[in-house]
Amino acid sequence: MSETTLTDTVRTTGQKPGQDGSRTAARRRRWILEVGWKYLLAVVVLFYAVFPLVYILSASFNPSTSLAASNAIFSAFDLSNYAALADTSYWTWFANTLIVGFASAIGAVLMGAAAAYAFSRFRFAGRRGGLTTLLIIQMFPQALAFVAIFLMLLSLGEVVPALGLNSKLALICVYLGGALGVNTFLMYGFFNTIPIEIDESAKIDGATHAQIFWRLIIPLVTPILAVVALLSFIAAFGDYIVSKIVLVSEDNWTLAVGMFQWVSNQLSANWGLFAAGAVLASIPVLVLFFSLQRYIVGGLIAGSVKG
Repeated sequence: MSETTLTDTVRTTGQKPGQDGSRTAARRRRWILEVGWKYLLAVVVLFYAVFPLVYILSASFNPSTSLAASNAIFSAFDLSNYAALADTSYWTWFANTLIVGFASAIGAVLMGAAAAYAFSRFRFAGRRGGLTTLLIIQMFPQALAFVAIFLMLLSLGEVVPALGLNSKLALICVYLGGALGVNTFLMYGFFNTIPIEIDESAKIDGATHAQIFWRLIIPLVTPILAVVALLSFIAAFGDYIVSKIVLVSEDNWTLAVGMFQWVSNQLSANWGLFAAGAVLASIPVLVLFFSLQRYIVGGLIAGSVKG
């Protein structure tokens, strides 16, 4: 480039040749340091999240019973594992799990909402002590209660067989009692965000506490109810230890207990059958999640009070 052309370029753009390229490189480096690394991290996290799902789906279509033969993703496509589930007690376990899961979710929502409403709206002797007790109980690991639960149900079954060992009702009661503390605290904080003026206005109009609870408060706290229902269902659906302790006979087993028997013995483990059962077991959880998603994401309390 001649000296005359260089001078004209500087006068026209105010930049020297090569300066624009250096600014582009600087902007690119700045984007990588501020934003680009987030995309890279997201790709890594997405890979670790999706790969186990893809692998178990591929293994469910592989007729081989070993995982070593399933290392090649979707190397085979066979529905024999799904067909073989009909020859087992899988669908009985599936029904038992749905019964326990939905009953636990509904009970957790009702009990937690009632307890949270009482702690949030009423002032009574022992209120602060009750909240503190619930908080302290949640600090102890759940494993400490396993022996106590077994002995309690063993003794209770002698008096009321329906609440003893090998009873789905007893298992539901154990789940409800174990989750009551954390659900109450979770809902208690949400109930406190609802203005007390709503209750006072309803009382002036002659509404009772039951009417206020069911017609005013419950519709406003639907998001937290959906969260508690989903978490309670997932916890009951995938629990193994408590279910194994309470449920004895094979006809009363849940999916977690029953399917574990297929892979507990490494010499006769049937991982293809296990993978097929796991894929089908994930469907109710996905359906429930997508059904409650609009309540979880949306905040129905917004705009409930004017002025």
